Amino acid sequence: MKDVQVFEIALGLKKPWYIESIELDADRNRLDIRVDFTKGAKFSCPSCGTENRCVHDTAERTWRHLDFFQFETYVTARVPRVKCGTCGVHQVCVPWAREGSGFTLLFERRIIDLAPVMPIKTLGQKLGVTDTRVWRLVEHYLSRALEKLDLSRVTRVGFDETSSRRGHDYVSIFVDLDTRRVIFVTDGKDSSVVARFRAFLTEHGGRAENIRQLCCDMSPAFIKGAGENFPMAELTFDKFHVIKVVNEAVDRTRREERKTSVLLSHTRYLWLKSPEKLTAEQRVRLEELSFKKCNRKTARAYHLKLIFQDIFSRGRPISEGAALLKRWYFWARHSRLEAMKEAAKTIKAHWNGILQWFTSQVNNAVLEGTNSLVQAVKAKARGYRNKQTFIDMIYLVAGHLNLTE
Repeated sequence: MKDVQVFEIALGLKKPWYIESIELDADRNRLDIRVDFTKGAKFSCPSCGTENRCVHDTAERTWRHLDFFQFETYVTARVPRVKCGTCGVHQVCVPWAREGSGFTLLFERRIIDLAPVMPIKTLGQKLGVTDTRVWRLVEHYLSRALEKLDLSRVTRVGFDETSSRRGHDYVSIFVDLDTRRVIFVTDGKDSSVVARFRAFLTEHGGRAENIRQLCCDMSPAFIKGAGENFPMAELTFDKFHVIKVVNEAVDRTRREERKTSVLLSHTRYLWLKSPEKLTAEQRVRLEELSFKKCNRKTARAYHLKLIFQDIFSRGRPISEGAALLKRWYFWARHSRLEAMKEAAKTIKAHWNGILQWFTSQVNNAVLEGTNSLVQAVKAKARGYRNKQTFIDMIYLVAGHLNLTE
């Protein structure tokens, strides 16, 4: 097989298109492939599809193609415009590139394959193109994929915020808890983000009435947004955020008691870690600090924390969960530990959503994993120039979108 035929097959060329020439410039590290069409060829109108339209004129264009070994490869062609009696004069679509793009389809596919696994700036440097052009390409395919997104089967949704940069700058992420994929990302973390999600859901075939379960933290803004936009859905407060409230009460107790007990210095993680994750040395140290005769407030708070965690350690009937939680609430409120009493008040204020966990068993563990992935990608890229590029990257790494269809 001749080298010309190999490149024609690689580019997917069919009559009337053919390769006119191939030039290799070793000094410039460049390979140029010139494509042309046969004389007298006719094309379909790209607007109405009418066949056998004559060529009106041509314009030369060049596209970046996949590298040929170590050589940067470019495709150049005369692109014809046809004159249609109905539609006027229009440029035809070439089979190797998307309309308006400066890259061949194969080169674009290479970018889309690499974009989720490496920083865009690094990717641009690797391929020899600016990161601005790479982002423009990524945004095109993301926009197209999101337009085709079908949310008609979504019934259980978890949502949470994540920081887009240092300081109080956030985006909110919505996840389908059944497919474990990000389905919506938007700026902010107030109640309006839930309204925006409802609008997005409706635009993509979903219905607010189909959402049976929502899971979030105890943010007043999220609670308000859920109630206003999904009144039929059962709201479950993420158990990890609920347990975090009690953990913070333990740490507040420790910090207060440390003022009078130097032994509690540098022991924060002994009290916050789950017992099964402690080393043998840490267990011994914790037992010494928790010795009953010492009657340490931190040890009492820690004991209440373990009881609270055990309530959520396995599935229980909601009646049993409610009874255990009610008993814990009584102990916490009468513990003479101010931080733990405040935590108990918080639990009481969100009672129904916390109890709902025993029925729904939903949590935002998948969101926590997504957040860790997103923050790792952000750190690797050393941040993003604006919030929209950060949102695009979240869709890329966690949206499981089919960008090439």
